[in-house]
Amino acid sequence: MRIAVCAPATPITRDDAARAQAVAAGFAGVELAFHEQCFVEDGHFAGSDAVRLAAFLDCANDPGSDAVWFARGGYGSNRIAGAAMARLGPAAAGKAYLGYSDMGYLLGALYRAGIGRPVHGPMVADGRREDGEAALRRALGFLGGAQDGLEPSLAGERHPVVAFNLMTLAMLAGTPLMPGLAGHVVMVEEVSEYLYAVDRLFFHATAHLGGIAGLRLGRVDALENDRPFGADAEAIARDWCGRHSIPFLGAADIGHDAANRIVPFGPNLVALTCRRGLAGGRPRA
Repeated sequence: MRIAVCAPATPITRDDAARAQAVAAGFAGVELAFHEQCFVEDGHFAGSDAVRLAAFLDCANDPGSDAVWFARGGYGSNRIAGAAMARLGPAAAGKAYLGYSDMGYLLGALYRAGIGRPVHGPMVADGRREDGEAALRRALGFLGGAQDGLEPSLAGERHPVVAFNLMTLAMLAGTPLMPGLAGHVVMVEEVSEYLYAVDRLFFHATAHLGGIAGLRLGRVDALENDRPFGADAEAIARDWCGRHSIPFLGAADIGHDAANRIVPFGPNLVALTCRRGLAGGRPRA
């Protein structure tokens, strides 16, 4: 398996790449191919919009690679996602696209366009975190066909699923990149926002989620404000779900940390496998 790596938002370092290569060495037959663009620095971004777009297209349209693994989040993939969808060729359709956080713009756009298999899961830069090697192994294991890194609720979930960073989902809503999510279970997580901002994001996001099958809340690592908000993240999520008649389904094991679990977008192949009584079924990568 050849996994192409690019950075549609912010750059990584060569140490990040070396760390991931060392972990990948433990997976027989796996090759990581880092696009040189991953290490380019142009202000906040891993190269200009044109450079980042070209690198993503190189990886996605490469018939010699089996998956695209995003290097890091941050900010920037929204600036190229629309242009990217119009220039993806036949080779892009057969790949998994793995990432989260800011990469949700690309994952959402790919899902809307019906291109490939968008997947929420750890990125190369997560190797920096405490227990980061476990996150890298989880991602590489999934791309090789393993199921043990999947978000636990998928085992019994019969609806199609998606997972997003809450800020990313709120910014997607109402744009041409936003996929239709009616009938889906939507999982969200957040980091480095005040709880009043989390409330504001739910105000906007839930207004665009009418008809979903339910919402699960991942980890919310909130900043401490100068005064208490008066409600925690779960209470905020329950409140806004209630206002829009969205079933609140409880917790999701996702977040901006090394424990972040994997959520393939779309029909839940784990539940389908169990329902059909098939042995050894694996999510396609």
